Amino acid sequence: MPDGSNGNRNPALRTYFSWNIEDAKWWTKHYRTEIAASTASMLATGVTYPLDSTKTRMQVSTYNSVRDCIRKTYQKEGLSGFWRGAFAPLVSITVVRTVSFSVYQRSKYLYDGWMHRSVGVSPLMIANTKGATPNLATVICFGAAGATAGVAITAIACPFELIKLSAQTAIINANKKSSSSLDEPLRGSYQGLGTFRTARKLVHDRGFKGLYSGFHLHLLRDSIGTGVYFMAYESAKQFLANARGNSPTTPTAVVIAGGLCGLVSWAVIYPIDTTKSQYQRNCLTSHKDRTVVPKIQYGRMSMYQGLTVSMTRSCILNAIFFSLFEYTKKGINRLEVNEELLSRRPSK
Repeated sequence: MPDGSNGNRNPALRTYFSWNIEDAKWWTKHYRTEIAASTASMLATGVTYPLDSTKTRMQVSTYNSVRDCIRKTYQKEGLSGFWRGAFAPLVSITVVRTVSFSVYQRSKYLYDGWMHRSVGVSPLMIANTKGATPNLATVICFGAAGATAGVAITAIACPFELIKLSAQTAIINANKKSSSSLDEPLRGSYQGLGTFRTARKLVHDRGFKGLYSGFHLHLLRDSIGTGVYFMAYESAKQFLANARGNSPTTPTAVVIAGGLCGLVSWAVIYPIDTTKSQYQRNCLTSHKDRTVVPKIQYGRMSMYQGLTVSMTRSCILNAIFFSLFEYTKKGINRLEVNEELLSRRPSK
């Protein structure tokens, strides 16, 4: 009689499934950065989205305070108003963060190699040495790698962020008087369109380039902001953990460094972000030949409308994000992969 064990009865089938399991483990470990970044991003973005919506509204319209913005939004649009346009950023930010962290990981090893060959200093070795503190080499390496990631993600992020802004500000734009009567029909024309219909209308009104309205400001913001973001995170984590003889992924260090990097990066780039939001708002409410291009003005207080809520959101988001990111990576790193079994896979 045949043995009741499927494995003994069909060793080939058992080997096939073993290969599949080992394949899955190998791919999970190989792409642990991307998996950890996408998982953490989805949750962190969803939790903090209402704060992002409030920040954008304060940048493109006038409110007396954060409380005033929240109250008026709730009165006119209800609770759903704070989640308006959430689909686009949930998708785009997840993709953007995944790509950003992937590019950053590769870039920092690339720049570390260049610096090691050129000047005999390895920033990554310094950063992972217990007792070592951040120095010029680590700051340059992490900042340059972050800026590279920022440049890489702009082409992906710009259309989605424009669509998100359209959803968040559509009702405000509809109730605001246009500077030209010729633009009156455009004011409320983006209300309730959804992600794909908004994209189609942008292409119809401004051509394919319309999806990239404000690209130059977006590129400037993300290259500077992402560079500062990763530089601040890695430096703070190194100072809080490595310099004190602890693991570089100590939970307390990760939470504090995550929150701090969001605060520092927004403090540096906020006027650029406000200018981008205002310009994109103008693109949604005026003909392409009459669109006003605002100037970046660091010394003007109106450019900092919504900074408090933005920094609060960023601090919470990044503390959650990096905690989940590091926790997920640690979990994946603990997976045991049977390298010998993988090496015996038949060629495909």
